[in-house]
Amino acid sequence: MMRSLLSLLLVFTLSACGKPQLTQLSDDSIVLAFGDSLTAGKGVQADEAYPAKLAEMMGITVVNAGISGETTKQGLQRLPKELEKHSPDLVILFEGGNDILRNYDLTQTKQNLNAMINLIKQSGAQVVLVAVPRKSLLSSAAKFYAELAEEQEIPLQKNIVASLIKQADMKSDSVHFNQAGYRAVAVAIKELLEDHGAI
Repeated sequence: MMRSLLSLLLVFTLSACGKPQLTQLSDDSIVLAFGDSLTAGKGVQADEAYPAKLAEMMGITVVNAGISGETTKQGLQRLPKELEKHSPDLVILFEGGNDILRNYDLTQTKQNLNAMINLIKQSGAQVVLVAVPRKSLLSSAAKFYAELAEEQEIPLQKNIVASLIKQADMKSDSVHFNQAGYRAVAVAIKELLEDHGAI
């Protein structure tokens, strides 16, 4: 009884601080890594993509559902099938880069991502969001990612992609990462999951 009360108090305290908490994953949990080429792992072998490295670090199944070149409009169309196929406990949503590179209307990009988050929640899975930077010399995350995270009350990894994009020794080309870069993405996402109680 006392342990339950303490757990409830902890959740309430963390919620009061505005920090969205995740339910802890188990050894048989399934994580769906959903995104574009940065999820697929363009530039490296499949076992060096960030979902594979994250699976190694966490010791659970992480499904790589990345499609190179995908826009958020295409991702929104594809997501329901992936959710049905894998029945994930948690989804890492990492999209928007192609919309930004192609100068799409970012209001629509935000709406597409918001719809994806809603679909994930409706499926019963938890969701975390990974931000992609704007097109600029001093890259920082596009502001709609933080807006979405706040509005949807979900964890956000805001800085890792913007940071790595500036480091030539972390990239295989101007946009994609190398082995060290994808490993850094995996570490950052693992730390985000730890920080929000998933592991």
